[in-house]
Amino acid sequence: MPAETPTQDEVVHRPDEEFVESTNVYQFMQEYGIDDYDELIERTTGDVEWFWDELPSYLDIEFYEDYDTVRDNSDGPQFTDWYPGGELNVAHNTVDRHADGERRNTVACIWEGEDGDVRNLTYHELQRQANQVANYLESRDVGVGDTVGLYMPMVPEVISILYGCFKAGAIAVPIFSGFGVDATATRIADAECSVLFTGDGFLRRGSEVTLKDAADEAIAEAGHVEHTVVFERLGADVPWDDNRDEWWADAVGTQSDDYETKALGSSQESMLLYSSGTTGKPKGIVHTHAGTQMQAPKEVYFGFDLQPDDRFFWVSDIGWMMGPWTLIGTHTFGGTMVMYEGAPDHPEPDRFWEMIDRHGVTQFGISPTAIRALRKRGDEWVEGHDLSSLRLLGSTGEPWDPESWAWFYEEVGGGDTPIINISGGTEIFGCFLMPMPTQPLKPCTLGGPGLGMNIDIVDETGASIKADNERGYLVARDSCPAMTKSLWSGDDRYLHEYWSSFQDPPMWDHGDWAQKDEDGFWFLHGRADDALNVAGRKVGPAEVEGAAMEHEAVNQAAAVGVPDDTTGTAVVLYVVVEEGVEETDTLREEIRELVGEEQGKPFRPREVLFVDAFPKTQSGKIVRRAVEAAYTGEDLGDLSSVENPGVLDDIEDAR
Repeated sequence: MPAETPTQDEVVHRPDEEFVESTNVYQFMQEYGIDDYDELIERTTGDVEWFWDELPSYLDIEFYEDYDTVRDNSDGPQFTDWYPGGELNVAHNTVDRHADGERRNTVACIWEGEDGDVRNLTYHELQRQANQVANYLESRDVGVGDTVGLYMPMVPEVISILYGCFKAGAIAVPIFSGFGVDATATRIADAECSVLFTGDGFLRRGSEVTLKDAADEAIAEAGHVEHTVVFERLGADVPWDDNRDEWWADAVGTQSDDYETKALGSSQESMLLYSSGTTGKPKGIVHTHAGTQMQAPKEVYFGFDLQPDDRFFWVSDIGWMMGPWTLIGTHTFGGTMVMYEGAPDHPEPDRFWEMIDRHGVTQFGISPTAIRALRKRGDEWVEGHDLSSLRLLGSTGEPWDPESWAWFYEEVGGGDTPIINISGGTEIFGCFLMPMPTQPLKPCTLGGPGLGMNIDIVDETGASIKADNERGYLVARDSCPAMTKSLWSGDDRYLHEYWSSFQDPPMWDHGDWAQKDEDGFWFLHGRADDALNVAGRKVGPAEVEGAAMEHEAVNQAAAVGVPDDTTGTAVVLYVVVEEGVEETDTLREEIRELVGEEQGKPFRPREVLFVDAFPKTQSGKIVRRAVEAAYTGEDLGDLSSVENPGVLDDIEDAR
């Protein structure tokens, strides 16, 4: 770790000229006579129709039938029809054209199980298996527009299932393999899946985790499922329904491996991805074949500079957006992705560093939460592993703290590997904000707008914020192909959630709190709803938490705003201490004073409360609204996406 953590005001990464001129985005700029980064962003976001019209041919994305025009915006940005008249299929671009061409024997996926087992899946093998999935679906009367659930362990077959759904025109509904019964049932019921793919289980921290029994309970609660296909990962005994359940080998393995991929309209649904709402049930985000096909490949190619022999590893599950994003983004170009089954620190905290060394990983993406945890295990776990294959690092999911960002950059990246810190969401199957590998970087920055993403930072009235470093709301002033056209439940909630805040002109309210500094670097400070507004002054909770975590006794922290008679809102800070640390009043005061020194007296916590754990989503995000509700005694809301809701009892008792 560097002796002194750099501040967010200083540029710490400057790519050299040789690297810049080797990148895909530099070649794009040369092709279109674009001189520098600022002109690149201005041109691609100022004329989105030009950019999105040029993109398919530039990336060699193939349509069966060419589109009539790049978009029909007659119903407004809320319901833009992209590439109308066109016909395509994601599976053709990600599988068929490679399997039928010179990359047929290229490895599409390197899979590593937690037990060390390694399997390689070539494009030829992937196509055969995806064809078998498509034939199975048709044998069960699943056709265009029907929904299929993927409640699967992270094994190579999950790729075949996703692409098999695309081939047949079915809508894939990925569900996180770590979800419990209620969360899984909610998604199956809302999507009305008639077929569910699942597994007998998977390995996690050296133990067998059963999946089939949870699937059975979820089906009993949700209904709709007529056929369950079970992949055998563990060889475990599982409950069985002869009228519904089929083993993968019998159901899929016996099908013909020949299938003609369907040509589908640009607006035909490809996936239904669920995003956890702040209140109410999870939102079913509708994505199309055209939108899915344009967004992820654009970002992987330009932002992560995918080259033909690269090996792309992003730590995710198929049930989170980054799972299918990685597959589609990598496979569009016939690339190789790395998939991992288990825990990041099993059997030791160097598991990821071993994998990068062993498989020659070139791009590695992970969440800041995971890096914070691995950083605390010590630098020695990184040392001794050859990480020189890494060309780019990636991160998403939440704001960074400077210390963890610097550790990732220096210890993992060697002090010369850019961190492509991205932010967007399930709703757009990609990024609003994304650095380009050609630009300098400050710690924690997200660079600037993604290519073709017309975004802005506005105040409460919807006016653009021009002042440097002033914070405001992240909005989109125009649509993009992957922006959801609505929610599965209908237009009302969609319009209310995303288009009701700023209506003249209509702007997409993404719910994030953003700023741009004097050098043009963009930063995020968490969700706008989570912002701590004390006596008219705002900071993001991550800033308060980061200050608290500078104390050597603090392992994790969660800051929430609660009503206060004097300041309107006061900061309450919950803390998980390091193992062996005594929870004392002296420690509380030390933490309070440290935060006050770092963030200013108004943000010194009114209370510091000790707890054993925080409620988190399966992707590791702290559910602050539940922590706040536990403190104030309000309704906790929907907890179906929370991995450990039981800890909220302890949080309530900590007051």
